[in-house]
Amino acid sequence: MPPAKKTHEITMNLEAGNASMMDLGKMLGQTGVNLVGVKRSYDEATAGQRGDVVPVVVVVRDDRSFELRLKTPPTAFLIRKALGGKGSGAPGHQVAGTLRRAQVRAIAERKLPDLNTTDLDAAERIVAGTARSMGVAVEG
Repeated sequence: MPPAKKTHEITMNLEAGNASMMDLGKMLGQTGVNLVGVKRSYDEATAGQRGDVVPVVVVVRDDRSFELRLKTPPTAFLIRKALGGKGSGAPGHQVAGTLRRAQVRAIAERKLPDLNTTDLDAAERIVAGTARSMGVAVEG
């Protein structure tokens, strides 16, 4: 019997350890996949990261089986979490806060698997650029 073909590949940003059935239903309803099974698998896989937003790629096959691929939280979410607040309402005009170099490095290390670089210095520059576009100053 040949392996089942991939019919859908859907990326979603969900709350770790507590995925919303409403969001799952909106995005996966048309695929016919078992939503409770997807929720249970996602919640078990992300239980250690509660409180974070963890993107997931759900691959659905034609036999309605599924596979989950977890990604790292979005850079903007990690920056807001490090600041303890939001970004600026007017980036370039108002500064929402300042990230220390150590915070930028920690975020870059966490994001490294999902970035298009393997160099930590380049990853830090990517994170710093995202921070600046949010109106967050980077020291150093």
